[in-house]
Amino acid sequence: MTETTRLQYLRIALIVVGLIFLFGIYLLMIVWPSGWTWHTGHSDYPMMIVGIYATLGLFLILAARDPLQHLSLIWFTVWSSVVHAAIMTVQALSLRNHGHFLGDVPALFIVALVLGILTPRRRREDKRR
Repeated sequence: MTETTRLQYLRIALIVVGLIFLFGIYLLMIVWPSGWTWHTGHSDYPMMIVGIYATLGLFLILAARDPLQHLSLIWFTVWSSVVHAAIMTVQALSLRNHGHFLGDVPALFIVALVLGILTPRRRREDKRR
């Protein structure tokens, strides 16, 4: 795959992931709570998560304009998704909350995998050195 094609796919992935983070997390918590919500009853936790992911989603959409200028944000998204999914895996196992193995846990690993594969390791100008 050429660098130009890879960057086009990365731009598309950033927009798709950004839109999902911006709007989809909240919707999934409502329509599929067993796979996306960790608390029952009243809790402030879901809105905090929605706020963080919606903000990240907006910035991923903005980063799609020029991904090479936003590599640190993209790599933050990759590695924070891996860490978040790993923690949720341990928690889902210990709490026997297995619905998350079909919901948010694989979703975050998929986000990390897709963005990690498409994102260059360094900026174009760094490759000349």
